[in-house]
Amino acid sequence: MKSCQLTIQEQIRLSLRQLASADKAGPMQAYMKTTQPFYGVQAKQRKELLRKIKEQFLPETPEELQSVVWSLWQGDYREEMYMALELIDAYPKMESIDSFSFYQELVHTAPHWDTLDWIAGGGVSRVFKRHKHLFSEIEKWITADGMWVRRASILAHLKHKEDTYLDLLAPTILRLAPEKEFFIRKAIGWVLRDLSYSKQDWVRNFVQQNDGKLAGLSKREALKHLKRKGTLTP
Repeated sequence: MKSCQLTIQEQIRLSLRQLASADKAGPMQAYMKTTQPFYGVQAKQRKELLRKIKEQFLPETPEELQSVVWSLWQGDYREEMYMALELIDAYPKMESIDSFSFYQELVHTAPHWDTLDWIAGGGVSRVFKRHKHLFSEIEKWITADGMWVRRASILAHLKHKEDTYLDLLAPTILRLAPEKEFFIRKAIGWVLRDLSYSKQDWVRNFVQQNDGKLAGLSKREALKHLKRKGTLTP
């Protein structure tokens, strides 16, 4: 690569600056209740930018992709973090068991639900689904000091359907159920609702058996699909 050429991350940052909108940046920052600035670049614009980037960026190794992702993740603006996560999703073939340690770094440095949910329910979930022996690492997140990391210990089970590792999910939920934090209670309900599409009997029985342990929010979220289907028995 010639020295005058921009790196992929530099091209992304330049494009984000060109797409920036002060009118949109303020409301986006206010919505996330963060001091981190926004460019004001919305999802549709980022999707088009990603399409253009993919035309020229063909990483040969997971390490090459991770280098670009980490550079963007450490950027000053929130959309740089979004683009980092969108790059992970754009190259699923770059995911391997060796990616997990990198994803752990992202989980432990995610600033809020918008980035945490993306990586925990995306890259982390996909790798964990294929490599269940990673449970011992995810189990450590249950007792982490950071609330977002504890939330990740729940969301790592998303979209596993019949392959859900119930022997870890159940104790994770029960360990975190006493927490009063909204984002923990919401995550419990979210994962159970997602699981109810493939294991409705298990979810129904789990909620009923732990009725006094689960928060109302968690139970309402967990049973939404079953109530819509009319398969929820008293």
